[in-house]
Parts: sequence; structure tokens; C-alpha cells
Amino acid sequence: MKKVVFFGLIVALFASCGNNGNGYLTGVKDRKNWFQEDPYGMVYIPMGSYNMGGSDQDVPWAQTQQTKTVSLPAYYMDQTEITNNEYRQFVNYVRDSIAYKLLAANVDEEEYSIMQDENGLDIEEPTINWKKKIKWDGSDEEIRDALEEMYLPENERFYRRKEIDTRKLIFKYYYINLKEAARKSTRPKYIKDRSQLIVPDEINVYPDTLAWVHDFSYAYNEPMTNMYFWHPGYDDYPVVGVNWKQATAFCIWRTQFRNDYLHSKDQPFEQNYRLPTESEWEYAARGGLDLSPYPWGGPYIRNSNGCFLGNYKPMRGNYIDDGGFQTVKAYEYNPNNYGLYCMAGNVAEWTSNAFDESAYTFTHDQNTDYTYDAKTEDHYTKKRKVIRGGSWKDIGFYLQTGTRTYEYQDTAKSYIGFRCVISYIGRDKNDDTRTKSGDLK
Repeated sequence: MKKVVFFGLIVALFASCGNNGNGYLTGVKDRKNWFQEDPYGMVYIPMGSYNMGGSDQDVPWAQTQQTKTVSLPAYYMDQTEITNNEYRQFVNYVRDSIAYKLLAANVDEEEYSIMQDENGLDIEEPTINWKKKIKWDGSDEEIRDALEEMYLPENERFYRRKEIDTRKLIFKYYYINLKEAARKSTRPKYIKDRSQLIVPDEINVYPDTLAWVHDFSYAYNEPMTNMYFWHPGYDDYPVVGVNWKQATAFCIWRTQFRNDYLHSKDQPFEQNYRLPTESEWEYAARGGLDLSPYPWGGPYIRNSNGCFLGNYKPMRGNYIDDGGFQTVKAYEYNPNNYGLYCMAGNVAEWTSNAFDESAYTFTHDQNTDYTYDAKTEDHYTKKRKVIRGGSWKDIGFYLQTGTRTYEYQDTAKSYIGFRCVISYIGRDKNDDTRTKSGDLK
């Protein structure tokens, strides 16, 4: 009888498997429906091709921006440059994570850490319990003592003000260099241990507020150093004093911050936030106006009423003539046709690419990208990263969409900021409006 029952179960099992899709290839069933959500604060940039490079006379005859036809897939880009208040969220995250670890080690590990996963199983490395609020007011003596090392030592305090020592705001992060992984995957010894391709790094995340002083000799910029990053009056202004590595770290944190939320909701991860390639930056800046030298068209930086269309150094240095003096709010002036603000002027912007004078001659014409992972000990010319868009202190030539220049990756300036992009998952938003033959409905 037992054999008969067992045989019957086996037959039923195979019968149920055979009936799944009637034996046809159907793909994995019961997959969750998913749609591409427009990321908050970003605008959609459709796929397309354009002529990358100078659209006007190359004033210095540098020959670093030869015209080249480039094609790009769809992506999203931040509508404005990352503001002081947005970057402060990153700084506060790093500050709080350090505080939680100190409290877990010195006050109560179980109270300030999550010791088990969602299934109730113990985990080797406890994670931060973000639901537990930190009492920063010093009312709890035990908490105050545990966090004391985060503050400036007494001999460094100005008028005895107890302030966070920003030198200790170190962000530890990881990334995978996929190009290096692809190269090493052809070697059998690297396939066995993927950890060799996971690169750890760390960096201080606080902006260099002294950039306002050391960028300009014999100019009184101390008020900007004192107030620009932390004061509420500058919340909507673009963050500056952030070097290329800090901007890259911000993108990695932003990715993990978003994906942690999606994981908590049992949703699939999104693409990584990252700095735009210079081809993506230029395509977005043009706003669909392929051969125009400026985001608003051209060939002038004033409109028909004589009003300036960007924040830069007009004429012979009448900085206030365009409505600004140094930086202005990130959403000042009119956006381009894609809805992007200040793609010319205000602050120049980091891209992900390394700078090479002849990059246009050897990079691919499909999603053009040239990178170099410079080390600390590398020659300074290998640390050059492309910046685009010009800034409040630049002449009009640098506001042109095709103009490219560079700054060193470990250098922070009072006139360089950044914005992020994220690749679109799928071919294009218009996919839903096409028939099977590819024609528009």
C-alpha cells in the first residue's frame, strides 16, 4: 500500500509539472509587475543621437572637442545641481551612523542596533536601528559621554562652542569596477573569488568650506566660508567645495539609501545613481537643440529683452549684471527644453569621465565613456576629471554646451558642484505607445 501511495504521488507531481504551461516555454510565472517610477527631483532624458562637440568657434584653439556623432540610451538627470540641503542629508547620515555605532559600543548594543534579520535569525554584523532617536541635546549623561569624541576637543573650540569635529565624518563605502571585472573574468583565478573585485574606500564627506578663501587671492570671501554650507539662507544654493571623489561617494550613498528602502518594501532594486558621463551631460544640456551653442539655443547669452540667461562673468567682470554675484539658487533662470536648470553657469559640474585631450578620437560613439581610476600615488595628470557647464566666475565661452575642461579629482573648488543621473530601465518610455511592427500607435 505504501508503494502504491508513493508511486501515485510521483505520478501526480510529474503530471502537475507537465501541465504547467502545457509543456510550452512560458518563462518564470508569478513575477511581480513593475514599472519605472520617475525618481523624485529628476527629469527624463529620452534616448537619441546628437553631434557632440563644439558648436561655435574654439576660442583657445585647444582642439579637445572635435565634433562627433554620439548615441545615448534614455536616463534621468537631477533637475537642479545638488543643493547644500540635499548634500547635508548625506553629511548628517554619516554623522548619525558614527554616533549610533558609538552608542551601541558604549551604551546599549541591542537598543541602537538590529541584532536579527527579518526572519528573527541572529546576524553576524548588527545593523543600525534608525528608529531609535539620538538625544543630541546632552540631557542624557551616558549618551553625552559616549558621543564626546565626535566633538572638537576643548582646546580647539571657538568661544567654547561645542561643535562636531567635521574631520571625523568619514564615509566607508564599496564599489565594483565592472570594466575591471569584465577584463579579469577571462582569467580563471579571478572567477573563484569575487571579493577581489569589490573595492573598499573611505573619504571625509564634509565640503571644503575654505575653498571660498583659497580659490581667490586678495578677495574678501570669508562671509561665504562662514555661512554658505550650513546656514538655512543658502539651503537652495548648489553645494560647492566637494571634490570628485566626494561627489562619487554621494552617488554610492544615494543608491544604497534608495535601495535599502526598496528592500524594506520587497521591491526590486533600481539602477545606480552616478555622475553623468560627459556625453550624457552635453546631450542633456542641449535639450534637443543639437547644433545650438547654449542650453537655451543661441548664439547669444541675452534674450531679446537684453536679460542674461545664465549666471557667469559678463563683459569685463560686472558680476552683478546677470542678477548674481557668486552662486545663485539652483533653480534660477529658465530651464532648457528638458526641464533642467542652470546647465550653463552658476557652478560647473563634475562628470564621471577622466580628461584626455584626444578622448573624442578613440572613444566609442555609443554611450561614449572614458574612465581612469586614479590612485593617490598617480601623476597629477592622471587625476584630471572632466567638468562641464562653466560657473559664476567664468566667461561665456565656458557656458557653451560643447566646451570641456577639467579639474583634479582630489581638488575642491568654490565654483564646482554636481548633479546625478540614473539609467532608465528599458529602451524608452515610448515603448508602451508602439505596435509590434515598431510603428507609433
